[in-house]
Amino acid sequence: MEKMKRYHWIRITVFAAVMVIAFSSLLASGCFSSAAAKQPDTLPPDVYQVPPDVNQILLVTGNNFSFFKSIKVYAMERTGSGWSRAMGPFDAAIGRNGFAPYGEKREGDGQTPSGLYRLGTAFGYAESAATKMPYRQSLPDDVWIDDPDAPDYNRLVRQSQTRASSYEKMKRGDNLYQYGMVIEYNTDPVIKGHGSAIFLHIWTGPKSTTAGCVAMSEDHLLKILNWLDPAAKPAILINPEPSLKRKILP
Repeated sequence: MEKMKRYHWIRITVFAAVMVIAFSSLLASGCFSSAAAKQPDTLPPDVYQVPPDVNQILLVTGNNFSFFKSIKVYAMERTGSGWSRAMGPFDAAIGRNGFAPYGEKREGDGQTPSGLYRLGTAFGYAESAATKMPYRQSLPDDVWIDDPDAPDYNRLVRQSQTRASSYEKMKRGDNLYQYGMVIEYNTDPVIKGHGSAIFLHIWTGPKSTTAGCVAMSEDHLLKILNWLDPAAKPAILINPEPSLKRKILP
């Protein structure tokens, strides 16, 4: 019995040591991003060459470790002296499998694409919304195609006008798309299988994940929609890692 107890405690000690080493490695590797702990008052330096016509950016950042995800969204605006924070941070949710490295997002992988993308049309169930952005009311027949083999892949079409085998209903039976906005990922050009239907929309709750979109509370989403201005050519910067600094907005 004493031998069994000693063996049991040896196992616990070894397990604890392994966990400490693993946790230290995660910290050293940057899995627990300092961006999640610090509230940026400007854009990360030298990460992206932001086009001069982009004057509003939603910065989506945080750690990518599945057990301790902490994703934040910051509303950033260009001023005479550079970039400054206009609002936030707002808690957010991303894909269930975290961020996809730039260029590696694929259909059905459960990841949110890293990169800098234009923000497109706002959408929702109501006839109108409190936003200056272009807005489209979602109708029961509206679908977004996520079938990579369909000719209208990653396009908004009428359900009655497509032969796609898979699509996303834009007017759902819940409130997730009650308000939302298109993230112009893989829309021009559309590359088969590289991911579709990437939106900014309402989450199901603070601990939730998405299939690849960025989601947040309805209150915070409405604040962002009200703040965005098409004249500022708004974009969204997702997971700005230093390795991506050579990439620019299409």
